Formats: sequence, structure tokens, C-alpha cells
Amino acid sequence: MARAASAVRPRLARFARTAKPRVARFARATRPQLARITGPKTWQYTAGAATAGLALAAGVVTAAGPWDSTGQRTAERDRAVALERTGGTDHGSGSGASGTSSGSPRPAPSAGAVLTGLGGTTTPGGVKAAPGGKDLAGLLDPLLKDDPALGEHRAASVVDLTTGKRLYGLGGDAPLIPASTTKIATAVAALTALGPDHRLTTRTALEADTGELVLVGGGDPTLTARKDPRGLASLRTLAEKTAAALKKRDVRKVTLSYDTTLYAGTEMHPIGVNDNLARVTALMADEGRTDDSTSGPAPRVPDPAADAARTFAGLLKEHGVTASAPGPSKATARADTLAKVSSPPLSALVERMLTNSDNDLAEALARHTAAATGKRADFDGAGAAVTARLGQLGLPVQGARFHDGSGLDRTDLISADLLTALLAEAADPARPQLRAVLTGLPVAHFTGTLAGRYTDGAAGLVRAKTGTLTGVNTLAGTVTTPDGHLLGFAFLANATTDPWTAQTTLDRAATVLASPTE
Repeated sequence: MARAASAVRPRLARFARTAKPRVARFARATRPQLARITGPKTWQYTAGAATAGLALAAGVVTAAGPWDSTGQRTAERDRAVALERTGGTDHGSGSGASGTSSGSPRPAPSAGAVLTGLGGTTTPGGVKAAPGGKDLAGLLDPLLKDDPALGEHRAASVVDLTTGKRLYGLGGDAPLIPASTTKIATAVAALTALGPDHRLTTRTALEADTGELVLVGGGDPTLTARKDPRGLASLRTLAEKTAAALKKRDVRKVTLSYDTTLYAGTEMHPIGVNDNLARVTALMADEGRTDDSTSGPAPRVPDPAADAARTFAGLLKEHGVTASAPGPSKATARADTLAKVSSPPLSALVERMLTNSDNDLAEALARHTAAATGKRADFDGAGAAVTARLGQLGLPVQGARFHDGSGLDRTDLISADLLTALLAEAADPARPQLRAVLTGLPVAHFTGTLAGRYTDGAAGLVRAKTGTLTGVNTLAGTVTTPDGHLLGFAFLANATTDPWTAQTTLDRAATVLASPTE
């Protein structure tokens, strides 16, 4: 990804330079038409701006690649061009080749902040100043300060991501339970500690003196035993390579063990047995899921490491190698590595974690952060490592508490100011290694945990990490304003009594930022 980014950067720069005058002329030409549009404005602007903005970015995104292994960027483009009332150029839905039939909608100016968020370039044609504090207070206070749906404790922060200026605050420095918005902190800490190109490797090792074959867990919860690995590390491939290496040594029968010592401490999360995550272990296949799901809650096997090892033994047998019933062990330094498989790069794992709110992956990345920074790879060490990494970045960690990487622990505490500071750090052009924190955020009405939300407003303009526990509703991410400015926001509500109403209120607050003022 680093090489791809380096190769495409000159093309992005040329694209921005050549597009700027044309987009400016286009915006001037269409402004009178936009002024004549009547009726409710929010959904019209949302559909037009989101579609046109993503369409403008499509050429850049196509050149740079899908940005993640699940094709999230491709999904956004497909969704954008499929909207019923597309703006700007014709995407094949019009009756004429030019898209200028009488039933065609008027074009909307490009939401240039899509390029700003993904590529760090300036918005074509320039942008107006972000709304001031008084303007935002008038819009947000009735929702965030006065709405009883948000419970007894609430906090909010809104910042201009291009300048870092704070535009709105409501108890922004008060640490509250963040729920899954914790994953934003985990992502930033992991990317700074390990780098976006880091991969998680699972391997097999043969003990020369005993002939014991050890399956060594590399802390990759995305390791898959499915026939179609979809770009993930494959347990089947590892078995095939291992069997081939054993046959070269004329070995057809082995004593199989498995090694999970990369992690330390208890495997059980404080919430106990729960469909939201498996036991936290350095070896698992398909996150220990007992069904065909790839995200969301699902029943898990009682011992993911042992289950993965048994599956591996069965795969070895398919390749002519018989293995004993596996048991726990530890590979020695003398053991010869026979084969290995690696995960997608960390940048792709971060995107997956944020888009799907993947708790297993979040706990894994927190432990890898601990291991990479000299901390013990357990719950306490992971929390200390995340705090230390964020502190080294100069972020406001006062009062923050990290007791896990996923946010499922109700003793976690994060302030709204810290969440927006994390987003601003990820948007900083000087920190391209953190860009996956922004590109991985679920997109309103498009992807991940926001796919079913914002059905009547701000679709495509809000990108945010959701957080939900009993009595806790949170939302933190980015939003494109009507004038193309990119804002970072964090809304936290604790002690809520009606989760659906609270969620709706937070969604409305984000929509307000994306909607034109009257």
C-alpha cells in the first residue's frame, strides 16, 4: 500500500491541479440552477452532494485501489451512482447518452471534502470558512444539551479537521464511557506502534530433536479456514505448505502442538462468555465463530486455539500427513519454520475493525501494540500501551482509561476532546500512516454499522464509529459540511434509558452538521 500510495501521489496532485479550474467553472455555472430547487433541502443536497462528491473521487480512488480488502471504496462508488436522484454527470440511469433528458436532476457541486478526507488535498475551488461556534451552538444545543433522550451525562466536541480549531464543546474534557468508539484510539495506537504495512503471521515450526510440529499463533483473528479466503491468511494454505515441507523430509506422521504464548494473562474478557467476541488468544480461525458469519455477534467455540489446531490437523490429513490430537506447547528457538501465512496489512485490518466494529480484531491489535512497545500482552499491558502511545502523540489523555481494545469494558473512559483529537491526528497530512482511521469509518447509509442508519439524511456525508452498551450511546467521526468543509465530531451519552431514541438524537446531531442551514 505504501508503494501504491507513492506511485499514485503524483497523479493525484496532477488531478487536483487540472480539476480545480474546471470544477470552479462548473460550480459557478450550476449555482443559479441550485438556487431554483424547491422543497425540503436536506435529502436533495445529501443525494446530490454525496453522489457528485463520490463520483469526482471515483477516478482518484480507482487509481489508488480499493483502499481495503473488502472493497469498501468500490461499494461507496457503486452506491453513489445507483442513487435514484443522482446529480452532475449521467451514470447510465438517464435516457440519453448525455444525461440531459427532461427528467434528469440538476447537477450539484462536488463535495470536494471527499478528496480532502481521503487524499489530503485541498478542495477544488477552495472552501468557505467552517461554521463558527455561535452558529453550531444554535444548531446543536437543542439536541445535545436539552434533549432528555441523552440521559444524565453527555459530552460533545466538534473540530475543524483542516485547522484543528474547536468549533463546539459541551463537557468535552469529561471522561465518559465510550463503548466501541474506543476502537478509534486502538487504531491510532496500533498504526503508530506497528506501521500500516505490518502483517500478522501464523507459522508452523518443526522441533528437530523431538519431531514435534508446532502451530504457532501470530495473533491474527482473521486467519480463515474457509475455502475462499477472500484475501485473508488461509489455514488451508498453511496446511498445504506444511505438508509439502514435511514430505520433503520424508515425514508422514507428526505429533501436533499449538503455541499461543504470544499473548499473556487471562483469555476471558471481563464481560465473560459473549457472542460479541471469542476468548482473546493468539491462535484462532474465523474468530472462533460457529456459523458462517464474518461480522457481528455470533456463538463462539469454547477454546478457539484448540479448535483451530484440530481443524489444521484435519487439513494436514487431506494432504497425506497424519497428526496426533493437538495439545498446547511452545515452539523453541531451535525449531525450524516450515511454512507461514500472513494477514493483510495493518491498514486493511484497521479499516475492517472500524467498519464492522470487530471486537476480536480490536483486542488483537491492542495486544500487538503492547508487544511492540515492550508491554505485557494482556489486558492491563494493552491498555497501558494504548495510553502511552496516545500520550507520546501529545493528545489529551488526562482521565482516559483503557481496560480493553474494543470498548466492551464499561470501565473504559474517554473524553469527547480526545476522540476529536484522534480524528484530527488521523487527518493530519503529516501522518499518512494514520489515514486508515478515516477511511475505515463506517459511511452513513453505505457501510458497516451505519449501513442501516441515515436513511433520510446525510447519507454518504457522515463517516462515524458507533458505540452502544446498555445505557451508553456514542458516535464519533467526520462529516462534510454543505460548503465542502471537513469536520470531526464526538458525541457521548451515558445513563441513557432509551437506546433507540438516544441513537436517533446523535444521528440527528451529525445530520445537522451535514445539512444546509436555512
